[in-house]
Amino acid sequence: MENQETIRIEREGPVGILVIDRPERFNALDVQTARDLRKAGLQLARDPEIRCAVIRGSHGVFCSGADLKYVRDGGDLEDLAYLRTGEKVAETGYGAAFKEILEYVHSTISEIRRAPKPFVAAVEGAAAAGGFGLAMSCDLVFAAEGATFEWAYGKTGLTGAESSTFFLPRLIGFRRAMELMLLNPRLGAREAKEAGLVNDVFPDEGFEESWATIAHRLAAGPTEAFGIAKGLLNDATGMGLLEGQLARELASLTRIASGRDFAEGLSGFLGKRTPSFAGGDDQEGGAK
Repeated sequence: MENQETIRIEREGPVGILVIDRPERFNALDVQTARDLRKAGLQLARDPEIRCAVIRGSHGVFCSGADLKYVRDGGDLEDLAYLRTGEKVAETGYGAAFKEILEYVHSTISEIRRAPKPFVAAVEGAAAAGGFGLAMSCDLVFAAEGATFEWAYGKTGLTGAESSTFFLPRLIGFRRAMELMLLNPRLGAREAKEAGLVNDVFPDEGFEESWATIAHRLAAGPTEAFGIAKGLLNDATGMGLLEGQLARELASLTRIASGRDFAEGLSGFLGKRTPSFAGGDDQEGGAK
């Protein structure tokens, strides 16, 4: 077992398990966690002895996306320095703090799609915003009965990232994707399966045994053939467009995150109140 501060890798023979382990923040991603996520994801994707990889969260939660308290506090000033050479970091606002997280998460998602092996999301509890997108980027998604899936970006005035705008219309169709984006229903595990977001749902008790059985079955299979077939399906579904969409998601979210609506959404979210959005072209405000 390899231990990192907020990400750990466990290994069960040919099955590699990436565990997001930041329970005090509902497995939300600050920059260190996102950086470690990318490192661990790359390791599992490229290790030839790992024949199936699983992503899961600790303590009954999958991942709640970017850590909004971390974003509110301005991110890691030392790490932010590379984003705006010659400018004051404080002037980059909330968008810069998001960018340092999303660049690592987007790189992880690219590795998942390129990996010549199955990647499985094992979802317990909440998969929201970036956690939702991370799960959708995997080849198979299995959910515990009590799991929930939520777009969530609009609750704070954001535009969507972590591949969610790419995979949603491909998985569930344009009209239903618009519904999840605009109305933001929180889907239970069974609803998510009916919508086409989840492959199967298992009881909460014994969930780990259920997904582990499937992961070991995949690892015992013809993984070279699986990898080639995955590449063919990637090509057939336009996966070559993913990198461009990730770049557009990053640019759009970091821009909107420096506007007044996100500042209000963030304040409302952290203050546990309903935000009052102004709408319109509000990008002059930003974080203060």
